[in-house]
Amino acid sequence: MGILIPGLAPTVVGVVSFAVVFVCMTRVLLPRINKALGERRDAIEGQMECAEQLAAEAGEVLAEYRQELAEARHEAARLRQEAVEQGTQLIAELRARGLREREAMIVEAQARLRADRVIAETELRGDVVSLATELAGRVVGETLEGVADGEMVDRFFSDLDARSAAGLQ
Repeated sequence: MGILIPGLAPTVVGVVSFAVVFVCMTRVLLPRINKALGERRDAIEGQMECAEQLAAEAGEVLAEYRQELAEARHEAARLRQEAVEQGTQLIAELRARGLREREAMIVEAQARLRADRVIAETELRGDVVSLATELAGRVVGETLEGVADGEMVDRFFSDLDARSAAGLQ
């Protein structure tokens, strides 16, 4: 036989060897390989389920976080609004108190001015009477201290007040 066509003995040895290897592979190695592949598939599927579960939990946590963040922003906006309202109210109260104090100060100052004016008029009238008496005494050449009586002075100032009131109107 030729080199390309084997004889019966090598063919039988090759077929028997193949059958032994095939039987060993199908009975021993193939179940172990299938078992390892099954375990690996189960592990991968378990990891996939775990990853999906973790992704779902992460989505829930993210949704809760976003909801809490929205609530916090809403609360912050409400607190800002309250602060603005309180500030506005406080400013209004301070402004009203300031206006009341200003009005009280104005009334007090006007009363003081009136009192000072009355005092100044009284002092000036006395000074005018004494100066007028002294001046008249110099013009006449004699002292006229006893001549100026209160009635004449009061009449003079009444006329003066009447003229000034008529001039103001």
